[in-house]
Amino acid sequence: MTGQLPLNLFGRRSALFLPASNPRAIAKARVAGADLVILDLEDAVKAADKEAARAAAVEAVAEPWPCPVAIRVNGFSSDWYGADVEAVAGSQADLVVVPRVDGAAVVAEVGTLTGKPVAAMVETPLGVLRAAEIAGEAAALIAGTNDLRASLRLPPGAGRERISASLQMVVLTARASGIPAFDGVFNGLDDPEGFAREAEDGRMLGFDGKSLIHPNQVASCHTAWAPTAAELALAERLVAAAAGGAERFEGDMVERMHVEAAERLLAASKNRSS
Repeated sequence: MTGQLPLNLFGRRSALFLPASNPRAIAKARVAGADLVILDLEDAVKAADKEAARAAAVEAVAEPWPCPVAIRVNGFSSDWYGADVEAVAGSQADLVVVPRVDGAAVVAEVGTLTGKPVAAMVETPLGVLRAAEIAGEAAALIAGTNDLRASLRLPPGAGRERISASLQMVVLTARASGIPAFDGVFNGLDDPEGFAREAEDGRMLGFDGKSLIHPNQVASCHTAWAPTAAELALAERLVAAAAGGAERFEGDMVERMHVEAAERLLAASKNRSS
């Protein structure tokens, strides 16, 4: 059963969203191999199905899962927010995800009302500008790239580089607050190459993992966040050679920060393989 141990979101690469109103999707998610599953009550569920989805989510998290499970509630200004938060408070969900967060107050409120950690979705211009404030109350930040593009009124086809400053702000504020950050979703279900490129870009930006919208994206996501054999070998050599302080290593000047990064890489790889 979920909700029995403190939740550590670091090291979780894949956050799989699915509509809580779809029992087949829930069944598939159980065996998808994602590091985190998020049962959605918001955008993925039409208004007529909101109450049924809420009940289905509470029922689903009461069953055994191989990974932590979150419930994304409807937004603070919606008609369903209050009932969603009340239902999550009485559920076995490990985490609450709150959409379109514009400030820290709603994160603090949801955390207090539910008694659960809260992941805040940063997907509006105001949310980006207040990301540091939000990160101070949240257990994790999730970049809501679709809503952010819409809020910025970007034209169709505007590339990812058009929101790069916002993405970097999410990572920057998460790091400053010591919490993980998850990249936004990739919409192209029939474009695995495009997903792989965007996932690799997310890793290069410093995100801890990525939001997913289909189980088929899980394996590619994990591959993108897995260190290569060359990266691991380099990290092993660096740790073995480190003598402390600034020093020359294979043609580069390295310091303690580089050794610590190598140690983190090796530790994360060991934890995933154990």
